[in-house]
Amino acid sequence: MATNATSFTSPLATIKYGAVPVPPQLEYVFEIVANASVWQILVTLLALAVVYDQIRYILNKGTIVGPAMKVPFIGPFLESVNPKFEEYHAKWLSGPLSCVSVFHKFVVIASTRDMARKVFNSPAFVKPCVVDVAHKLLGADNWVFLDGKAHVDFRKGLNGLFTRRALEIYLPGQEEVYNRYFKSFIDISKAANFKPVPWMTQFREIITAVSCRTFVGHYLGDEAVKKIADDYYLITEALELVNFPIIIPFTKTWYGKKAADMVLAEFARCAAKSKIRMAAGGEPNCIMDAWVVEMIASKKWRDAEEAGNTEGLTKPTHVLRDFTDYEIAQTVFTFLFASQDATSSAATWLFQIMAQRPDVLDRVRAENLATRNGNPNAPVNLEQLESMTYTRAVVRELLRYRPPVLMVPYVAKKPFPITDTYTAPKGSMVIPSTYLALRDPEVYQNPDVFDPERYYTGDAEVKGAKNYLVFGTGPHYCIGQHYAQMNLCLFLGKASLQLEWEHHATPLSEEIQVFATIFPKDHCPLVFKERRW
Repeated sequence: MATNATSFTSPLATIKYGAVPVPPQLEYVFEIVANASVWQILVTLLALAVVYDQIRYILNKGTIVGPAMKVPFIGPFLESVNPKFEEYHAKWLSGPLSCVSVFHKFVVIASTRDMARKVFNSPAFVKPCVVDVAHKLLGADNWVFLDGKAHVDFRKGLNGLFTRRALEIYLPGQEEVYNRYFKSFIDISKAANFKPVPWMTQFREIITAVSCRTFVGHYLGDEAVKKIADDYYLITEALELVNFPIIIPFTKTWYGKKAADMVLAEFARCAAKSKIRMAAGGEPNCIMDAWVVEMIASKKWRDAEEAGNTEGLTKPTHVLRDFTDYEIAQTVFTFLFASQDATSSAATWLFQIMAQRPDVLDRVRAENLATRNGNPNAPVNLEQLESMTYTRAVVRELLRYRPPVLMVPYVAKKPFPITDTYTAPKGSMVIPSTYLALRDPEVYQNPDVFDPERYYTGDAEVKGAKNYLVFGTGPHYCIGQHYAQMNLCLFLGKASLQLEWEHHATPLSEEIQVFATIFPKDHCPLVFKERRW
């Protein structure tokens, strides 16, 4: 054969310049390209991409703290898949602003109180973004992703759901859930022959149950609540800070999307039932009911105004439109999203620390018994709950000492001049951290010690007002912060009266596991018994 059929010549090798004038100094470059193999071209393009990725990272990094060079393309992805608290802590301590770059996402971390507050209070430059896949799980049109006036207007329509009057309505349902689960706590310990078992999963379930009871009342059956409690773990995994931004079958994001769709469908059915019951004049006993009642009142006002006769009617504080069952479900789902992991984390640490500090638990128990006039089984109203200042101090200190939410992701809508010398680029994630603000030694004496006295007789409430970033600050601060704290006060207070518990420490008890929020690495081994009076 005259020609080897397996030989290969670059297609560029046969290209001639023709009539195109080529400067002599470029002829050498053209010759190299023309004679290059496909693999040489691909390797060259890859090398150029790596150089571009590095240059882009270095330019974005500017003067702030961060790795001098980026691992090509992926950055610290492998470390981020299994985040370690110690690595986060080291990053926060490295400087007021620091950075990493994972895949296409450049991340700026604001560590100090002042830097974090600057981000929280800059809605003109940033907006909440959670993580890439959150839009797919929560819905791209979800109110938490609204910005500017649209967000403010929507939020105003929700404020009535967390007033003192509203919180009073929810209390009986919460007490009912705690009473039922406290009995199961004892049964679980009995079944284990009173040997310690990890309790984090149980705390996640009870918090799901009390949240569902508060948000959607009795419209959701016990089986559905258990299903949501079990599957919510999948939603949490899907919303980890570093994850695949696209949904691929049988990945964390895929399982999370299936679980989220299930919760939304259940909540939509609850919304339909609530509309029927409230229209028939039923008494509201959950957040969904309270919101539907406001919609009904708003519709009456709009109809009367259209008819030109509003006599005898009081205009609602916020005139709401009629929301669909799905929109109601979607909004209530965000309440569950905001409360589930954070409150589960707080509850787990709270019970561990109370077992470690019997002196503190005894004072909580005494305060709760006195408030109930010596009857450990008596329910409490909101005024009584708010009057228990020591119990509240314990909860406030717990949230400072073990803040459930360490970081709150935002995205820069445009170049964001965080300081005089550094501007975060448009499209970058900007993540304020709460941890160092809550450990500021200038505000909190012995900040690494759990000491409720600082909120009971000390000056931490006033002196640390700007540092207490547990619930954020600015236009996107947590709308349910008062509810969350009162719920934990109720949980701890009732448990102190009805239960005895022991914590069996392990070498991992004080080690922190990061799973959206924070938990003890040993998942809190406890034993519960009924308290005898």
